[in-house]
Amino acid sequence: MNEATNIPRFTRGAWAAGEIVTRIGGGGVGGKAAGLWRLKSELLGELDPAGFTGLQVTVPRMVVLGTDVFDAFMELNGLRELALSGASEARVGQAFLRATLPPEHLGDLRDFIAQVDSPLAVRSSSLLEDDLAHPFAGVYATKMIPNNQPDTDSRFRALDGAIRFVFAATYFKAARDYFAGTGHDHGREKMAVILQEVVGDRHADRFYPRVSGVARSFNYYPSGAASPTDGVVSLALGLGRQIVDGGLCWTYSPAYPAAPPPFRDVGDRLRSTQTSFWSIHMGPPPPPDPLRETEYLMEADLATAEQDGQLDHLVSTYDVGADRLRMGCAGRGPRVLDFAPVLVGETLPLNSLMRSLFPLAERTAGCPVELEFALDEDPRLPGGHRLCLLQMRPMAIPDDSTRVAPVELSGAGVVVAADRALGNGAREGLADLVYLKPDAFDAAATPAIAMEVERFNRELLQAGRPYVLLGFGRWGSSDPWLGVPVDWGQISGARVIVETSIPGMNPDPSQGAHFFHNLIGLGVHYLTASTVGGKVDWDWLAAQAAAGETAHVRHLRLDEPLTARVDGLAGLGVLERSGVLERNGDSERNGS
Repeated sequence: MNEATNIPRFTRGAWAAGEIVTRIGGGGVGGKAAGLWRLKSELLGELDPAGFTGLQVTVPRMVVLGTDVFDAFMELNGLRELALSGASEARVGQAFLRATLPPEHLGDLRDFIAQVDSPLAVRSSSLLEDDLAHPFAGVYATKMIPNNQPDTDSRFRALDGAIRFVFAATYFKAARDYFAGTGHDHGREKMAVILQEVVGDRHADRFYPRVSGVARSFNYYPSGAASPTDGVVSLALGLGRQIVDGGLCWTYSPAYPAAPPPFRDVGDRLRSTQTSFWSIHMGPPPPPDPLRETEYLMEADLATAEQDGQLDHLVSTYDVGADRLRMGCAGRGPRVLDFAPVLVGETLPLNSLMRSLFPLAERTAGCPVELEFALDEDPRLPGGHRLCLLQMRPMAIPDDSTRVAPVELSGAGVVVAADRALGNGAREGLADLVYLKPDAFDAAATPAIAMEVERFNRELLQAGRPYVLLGFGRWGSSDPWLGVPVDWGQISGARVIVETSIPGMNPDPSQGAHFFHNLIGLGVHYLTASTVGGKVDWDWLAAQAAAGETAHVRHLRLDEPLTARVDGLAGLGVLERSGVLERNGDSERNGS
């Protein structure tokens, strides 16, 4: 299906007339826009609204700039040579911001912005993005703009700058590193851009949705009675950046929405709850910073959201005297964003909607999917709430070719035993391992640790040596207190990534993040060695000679390569010394 030819062209007044999806320019529309068009044109027509009283399901209005606009922009301003030269991000960004959009499209863009005075998300939609084999999720940029200036000229200038920023991010460092790690030809990339209304409401100087979510129809980390095919949903207050950047959020199985969470006690839940949220800043403009993706975004705490009246349906309250959580936000006490009123009290039919969406979305996409959505109040609607689908992305899932039995987690030669693992299959000949030194690790130093890891990644990538990366907390978290805040480009040469825990840093594995979607699509093995059912042989690692070392990181080049095996269906994985495996195999063959 060629979505680009099916999406109707933008005409003057189309937005005001309520047209959901239109396009400006020709060429392709990219993976993100194609997924949204299929949601609108196929999936929503199959969804029976009778089962979700009080919740209208839709796709936000949007206009797509086709890749012909990008091509014309690059040619008009002579930017291709600089973009592919490896010049610094700042130099590339400034060149794009000095450039001009193709004049043949300015009339449509001005007509569009004259009709819109509410916040917009200016989103990348590349031809390679959301590809099942190499999904460029989160590698490119989204710029959210308040779009609340009273005059059309000011709103147009902000839109113009945001489009050029998204074009420029096609050649920023994260994208260059990703291309280097996947072997794609960067010169063949083309970028479409989505101009999409932001779901939410204004509260003082903040604009945000009550709930953002990421739902995956296949769950790589099922717990309790849940199975992988039950799927998984992550929920957060405010903009979805909280989830896709790996921040704290609430994750549950749609098959068991009221199941007790995987925390040791109430104190653990209090420490692990979302405490801040993202919104668009609607007040006086901040100092200009056009090359920063979060230029118009701000963070606030839960007390602010409560003042905004947004914690209904979302929280439980800690009763100090009873040492327990009570559903809702009545009474004094710390709030825990566990979404219990919705998931347990069923104040909104959110979970039943998720369970209905999964099979419809899988049938539409032809494979398991990841859905992004936002939910907010809308008093104009019956029931007063709407849920907007923001993205549909294909997922790669493991086959059943590799098996790892629980007894093998304690076998001879095991360097890492993972009681949770993502991926499937075996990867042999891993002679390089980069790991964080336990005795030197400091959560306060994780931004510096990310730079040290990047140095080893760059050296190994240039040498063409895939490696194992081992560290604490969540790799790729936007919160440095939850793990090392690397972007994909800083670890793009790793082909096996291990996450383990230490006291004070034991977060649940991230679900729904761009970071994890890329791991899945690229076939990177991801092993989680928890303190409960996993292990890391730190003594063996410390006994190996270092090929390189920094304040917090060691690089080993091993004479005896390692083998990683992951059973994606059982969720188990091991990293083993290959020589031990071979010797054990010889012994078995010789009958000893």
